[in-house]
Amino acid sequence: MLIYVNGDSHAAAAEAAVPFGWASDDPLFYGLGKRPHPENERVSFGCEIANQLNAILECDAQSGSSNARILRTSLDFVENIEPKTLVIIQWSTWEREEWLIDGTYYQVGASGLDSLPESHHEKYKDFIDQIDWALCTDYWHNQIWQFHQTLLDKKVAHIFFNGNSHFQEIADKKDWGGNYIGPYDSNLTFDAILRENGYKTVNKESWHFGEDAHCFWASFVLNYAYSNNLVP
Repeated sequence: MLIYVNGDSHAAAAEAAVPFGWASDDPLFYGLGKRPHPENERVSFGCEIANQLNAILECDAQSGSSNARILRTSLDFVENIEPKTLVIIQWSTWEREEWLIDGTYYQVGASGLDSLPESHHEKYKDFIDQIDWALCTDYWHNQIWQFHQTLLDKKVAHIFFNGNSHFQEIADKKDWGGNYIGPYDSNLTFDAILRENGYKTVNKESWHFGEDAHCFWASFVLNYAYSNNLVP
């Protein structure tokens, strides 16, 4: 069995074991680029789920990721998906974008630049000035719905959940058939559930949680998966 995980820093377990997001933040693992740091991935909820199911983990998560990157890489993966695969996607904040510049993908969000070339700094300023949160929310609601339909057509077991953002204000609410954990409830995001259960971020300046929180989330997702018959 294979567990495929994608998302942003939450799914990458940034700072969970060591204070790094990307592997390249650590000189010892610079060659791994923007993959999760191995020590963080080892204690991530994805790894814990894979261990509990005696499965192989394939983690495509990347700190700072936009939903555009999550969707692009996930679509690439499911193109040749193997039988008995459980896809687990943690969706990022709705305003983030992915820009392709000279053959390189850059993740762009309201929280800052991802080493964006100087030639695009003015474009970034315009991006910040023109963010329409309601429009972004509606756009990603539709995009994720279409991806859900793709996975249903391919008969791929999958679980979606929100990291911090949510679709609570969306008027056209969909029936996700149990494949999405609380898409329309601000109290059912990854961040909200962990805080409600007493887990704190690794420090006051961080949005990231430690190993204990990832262990809890793994059990939470597994219980949800079994309850909704989503384990292949």
